[in-house]
Parts: sequence; C-alpha cells; structure tokens
Amino acid sequence: MILFVLVGAAVDIRYTLEAGLAAVAMIFVALIFRSFGVLLCTVKTNLSAKERAFCVIAYLPKATVQAAIGSVPFAAELPCGNIVLSVAVMAIILCQ
Repeated sequence: MILFVLVGAAVDIRYTLEAGLAAVAMIFVALIFRSFGVLLCTVKTNLSAKERAFCVIAYLPKATVQAAIGSVPFAAELPCGNIVLSVAVMAIILCQ
C-alpha cells in the first residue's frame, strides 16, 4: 500500500497527459503481443481453451511490479524518469 501511495504522490499529471493516446496504444499493443506469446507457448500442451485463457490472464502485468520498476528511472533522476513513471501508472490503471 505504501508503494502505491509514494508512486501516486510522485506522479506529475502533466506528463501523463503529454504521453496521451500514444502511451495507451503502446500499452495495449504490448498486451496483445504478450497474450499472443503466452498462447504460442501453450500450443503443444494438453490445456483446454479455458486453461489457456487463464494463462493469458495470469501473465498480465502486475501493479506492484510496474510501480516498483516504473519508479526506478524517476529515482535515478534520469531525464525520462517522469514520463516512464507516468506511463507505468497509466498501465497500472488500465491493466487492473
């Protein structure tokens, strides 16, 4: 809980708005490729369609990982830190 509070406090909404639709599109394209990869990995298994769908859902990004990794460039004071953190928070909101 503390991780999300600290990440939320560090986010500057201007960078999130600046990323805009391009960031949303990038997130959804990445989710599609990730889902396709999971389905490809389960092709020669004995899993049913429901089990494969569960595997796809299980491999969706987790909010704690995104919050932890998204804040690293920000904490390192890299020039891209604000935008990386903003897109990570956007991905948390969209994927949860």
